[in-house]
Amino acid sequence: MDDAVLTTETSEGVAWLTLNRPQVMNSLNFALLYALRDQVEALRFDPAVRVVVISGAGEKAFCAGADLKERATLSPVQVKTFIHTIRSTFSAIERLPKVVIAAVNGVALGGGTELALAADLRVAARTATMGLTETRLAIIPGAGGTQRLPRLVGKGKAKELIFTGARIDAQEALDIGLVNRVCEPADLRATCRRLADQVCETGPIAIEQAKYAIDYGYEADLDTGMAIESNAYWVCIPTEDRLEGLAAFREKRKPIYKGQ
Repeated sequence: MDDAVLTTETSEGVAWLTLNRPQVMNSLNFALLYALRDQVEALRFDPAVRVVVISGAGEKAFCAGADLKERATLSPVQVKTFIHTIRSTFSAIERLPKVVIAAVNGVALGGGTELALAADLRVAARTATMGLTETRLAIIPGAGGTQRLPRLVGKGKAKELIFTGARIDAQEALDIGLVNRVCEPADLRATCRRLADQVCETGPIAIEQAKYAIDYGYEADLDTGMAIESNAYWVCIPTEDRLEGLAAFREKRKPIYKGQ
């Protein structure tokens, strides 16, 4: 790792973003949030990147939430600025037209869990710990936790976790649907790589439209959701990729998709 608060590497269609403040458990300060925001925007329209994986440096923490030492020095206006920045950054991650995987390699509390919630998929190391612990500091989740967690695990369970500020281990996170997969810490990168490779075998435009249909249709009534899905499907019909998929199936070979 270098001295940058966020490091990036790209390999075969996958961009790996690593929160690089291990000395403070990869907690989020203004510098890291700005770096994450800028990198997300740089990747938004990069056709060479199909999947974005977000993880934390070191073996202890994914992200321990906001940097409370920095927070203690901020004025009320600066706190509002921080909350707006973290919320808008996580929403930008959620709305990326690519698949985002959170590789939860350790402690993920408060904003760390909220960052994972903004991803499409979550893979946790068996040693990971997660939780929205803000009420124990007399505040509430401010980066989407009160909204994304109930939609993922159900309102009752989300209320229990938020009202108690409880920390849960990786197995419980898997049991309640907070994470998609759990693996040994040493296997985390390889597990995310295999998952990303499976995504990279699919059609880029199809993935973009499927994500759009799921995200925007989920909160709508069924008829509206079906209309959103229909419109997303129509986008796929005139593409070269759709014809390539049919040709590859007919010729019994792997398709070569170009996102066109």
